[in-house]
Formats: sequence, C-alpha cells, structure tokens
Amino acid sequence: MRLGRLLWRGGTALLTSTLLATVAVVVGVQQQAVSPAPSESPDTTPASGSTYLCTGYAGCRNAGYSDAGYGAVNNRMYWRMYAGHNCTNYAAYRMIRAGMSTERPWDGSGMAYNWGHARSDITNGRPSVGAIAWWDRYDSGVGSSGHVAYVEQVVSDDEIVISEDSWSGDFHWRRITRDSGRWPTGFIHFVDKAVQNTTAPVVNGTPQVGVELTATRGTWSPNRDLAISWQWSADGAEIAGATDQTFTPTAAEKGKAITVAVTARRAGYTPSTISTVPTAPVERGEFTVVAPPVITGDPMVDDALTATPATWTPASVDTLYRWKADGVLIDGADGPTLTLTRALLGKDIVVATHARAPGYRNSPVRSDPVGPVVIGQLAQTTPSTMTGRTRLGQVLTAVPGEVRPIDAAVAYQWLRDGVVVDGATAATYTLGTPDLGATLSVQVTRSRRNFADLVETVAAPRIVTAKPTMTLTADGRSRKAVVRVRLAVPDVTVPGEVTVKVGSQVVTATLVDGRAKLVLTDIAPGDRQVRAWYAGSGAIRKAKAVSTVRILR
Repeated sequence: MRLGRLLWRGGTALLTSTLLATVAVVVGVQQQAVSPAPSESPDTTPASGSTYLCTGYAGCRNAGYSDAGYGAVNNRMYWRMYAGHNCTNYAAYRMIRAGMSTERPWDGSGMAYNWGHARSDITNGRPSVGAIAWWDRYDSGVGSSGHVAYVEQVVSDDEIVISEDSWSGDFHWRRITRDSGRWPTGFIHFVDKAVQNTTAPVVNGTPQVGVELTATRGTWSPNRDLAISWQWSADGAEIAGATDQTFTPTAAEKGKAITVAVTARRAGYTPSTISTVPTAPVERGEFTVVAPPVITGDPMVDDALTATPATWTPASVDTLYRWKADGVLIDGADGPTLTLTRALLGKDIVVATHARAPGYRNSPVRSDPVGPVVIGQLAQTTPSTMTGRTRLGQVLTAVPGEVRPIDAAVAYQWLRDGVVVDGATAATYTLGTPDLGATLSVQVTRSRRNFADLVETVAAPRIVTAKPTMTLTADGRSRKAVVRVRLAVPDVTVPGEVTVKVGSQVVTATLVDGRAKLVLTDIAPGDRQVRAWYAGSGAIRKAKAVSTVRILR
C-alpha cells in the first residue's frame, strides 16, 4: 500500500522529519456514511447516527458554538500532534487549555485509537463535561485510526454533545445518542469539568410517619448558579414523586431508613449527585388530639348514653369505642351508644375512643365521667324559695320545696354572682361586706340513693345593699353655719355627695372618707333648722338627717 494513500481515522503519532519531507500522510476522522453538514443546515438524517449542530470555526461561532479559540491557533502542535484540522491536536489543545501540561501524559503512540488504551486508568463508560470522548479503531463507525473529541454537554447518561475537529475534514459540534450507533468506546477523564461536593447534605427532622423531613442542599464547587434537585429513597428504593426538598414519611416507609440523593447542576458542568447518611428506621406516627370524646344523655337505668368520638390530626381512618364502669371494661360495649342496665347502677361511666391509621400508633382518648347511674327521678311538688332582706348584716334563709319520695336528703350551696362561696353550705347565710353590690343565690340539692339528684337554684330578687348611718352636727356663727356630716357603713367607705340646707341656703359637698364639712353664709340670725340628705351611690342606699342651729348676729 502506498503511504500517500494511507487513511488514518484519528490523530496520529508525530512522524520523523525525514518522513514528513517525503510522505504526505492524511490524518483525521472520516465521517462514516455522513456528508459534512453545511453550517446553515445541520444534518439530522437518521442514517447519519448523529446530529450536526454546526460546521466550521466561523460557522460554529456564528451559531453560538465556541471552538475555545482553537481556530485562531490551530497552526501549532499540541502534545506533538499534527497542527491544523486534526482530532488529536484539538483534543490535546482543550486539555492544555483546561490546565494540563503541554507534555503528552503518556509514552508511545499518539494515534487516536491509542488514547484510551494508553490511559486506561482514567478511562471508563461514564460521560462527563470536560472529558475526552474516545473511539477505538473500527468502533461505532470510525476507521483504523480511531477518533477523539471534547465532551461539551452531558444531556443524560444516553445523550451527549461533543465538539471535534477532523483531518481532511472540518470543525463540528455534534449531538450523539447511545442508540445512534456512533456512541464513543469510552471517556477519558483527564480534567473533567464537574460540580464537586464540598459539604455533604444532611436530613433534618425525626424519622417518623407524618413528621416532615428536610434535606439541606450541601455546599458545592462552584457554589453559584446551581440548580439543586432531590430524590428521596427508602431502604435504597426511590420513592415515586418525592422530589422536593422536604418529605413526609407515610405508612409505606415505616421501618425503613430514609436517604435523599441531592444533585447539583450547572450549565457547562457535569452534574454531581451525593446521597445523605441513612436515617434511623421510620417510627410509627403519633396522633395529636384536637378534642376529647364527649358523652351525652342522662345516666339513668334503661336510658342510653351516646359518645361523640375524639377528633385527631391526622384524621382517624376508623374509630374504636371502649366503655368502662368504675374503671372496668364493659363486655360487648364497643359502639357509639351504651344502654344502661341495672348492673351499672351507682357506677360512673367513661368512654375511650381509639384512633387508627396505617403507620400510626393506636391512640385512645377518654371522656370525662358521667354518673353515677341512677334508677329514678325525684319529683318536685313545690319549688324552693328564699326569705330575708338583701341588706348588709341581714340573714337570708333557703326554704327547700317538697319532693317525692319525701325522704330525699337536702344540701345547700350559696353563690355570689354565680360563684361558689366557700364554706357557705347551711340553710341560712348572713350577708357581709364582700356581698355588697352582688346577687346572692342558693343551690338546693335533693338526693336519694339510686335516684338522680334534683338541683334547684334560687336567686335573691335584688342585689345586696347597705343603709348608711348619717351623723349631723352644726355650729352657729355670725350669720353663718358650719355643718359637719358623716356617713358610715361597717367596713365600707361611703362615696358620693351630701347636700345641706339651712334656711334658704343650700350647699353640696363631696364626701371624703365618708365625711364632709360645709359652710353656709348669709343666714338670718335666730334658730334655724338644718337638713342634710344623701342621694345614695351604687349599693349604698339613701340617707337623711335633721338638726337645729342658732345663728348669731
């Protein structure tokens, strides 16, 4: 075979100067079954096995696809590869531009097919931005020289975008899919351009059904312009739809360890994914009680009690009922109603309602007790009454009405403005200073064994008031009188005003500590009547007094 006709389908090793002087060797990539696509009309023919995005240094730049400056300096040799349009020279240029040495990082042939073999230690099947896509000889449609290109984008594990140059060809950007028949033999990871994790993400929260977990994003390099995504897993299996930063375990995750895979993406970089440390196994959830159960109905034999179940969050899927009498479970009482039998006579009744839902602990909540259960109702024949004046110091008396059976016991409890008065449990009650201005009432309770209590509340007709004692003294002076007034209620300071009249003169003064001093002038000499009156204030009633005074000339 004549060397002039030898076709290499990749980069070449550097020939000696003597050989270069005598032989013209064509080195590059011959596109298999593909015609070079014009820059204004990318080749998308299915038979091509790939899609050209642009052609030529200028054409690609005009279309928004960079050649990384290679078109302006392709007259130079990099890693001892041939200059110009050459896949190996372009790939070497991109590696040096990414920070690698200008010396080729291996000994031996620089032919494209040899790159992956020479650096098998860093070659695998994982595409990444900044890696070198490598085709071995005769693989995926390339020829005997192989081919290399620069990975510009990783769309997915099955789709990449490369930039490439070709001997006796042109510069291109090309999209390749795994099923195209043009997928690279491998990827050489000299200096990948990938997002790197610097601080691992963690899961915060209690691993429990119904309790929200939150994943941190971690920190990355570079740490700007990142798109962060999350995928939650249980015991290593991805949870469908769990792709937010937060996740609330359900019954399906009970007993499983939770992890989240955090992926950081940045344009022009290979995405990076890191998984968190597994949590402890997810525990059963806990119900939160919103309202306890309530029993309605009268606790009387042959009557029925009804339970309104408790409410919880989350809502219970179903509710269990358990009735107890004096703390002992009632056999068969597992519904919302309970018919009271003679066996329950005299006992207090409670109901517990239980919440149940998959993945949650059974949560029982008890009602307040009702009872004791009675068998009869006292019949009232006459109402209870109250006697006595509602004035400070007076005695009020509760007079119980008649009931049947007549041997029912009677008990009393006095109340002030509806509030129980401690210790006031006799039939009589003496009104004291704390009662002033209040309304007094008495609860009269009639009780009998096996009967429901009969409770009456009898209220006094008006508030408790006090009648003040008024003391009046007057001194006569020359054509005037000095009058002193005092109003007294035991343990109470009397407020308000007092008015005094002597002859035709009238004066009003405000009481201070129940006292007032009034001076009346321009009174004719002689004996004059002194009249004083108090109009009352709140619970303090009216008062008046009369006296005489001698007015001097």
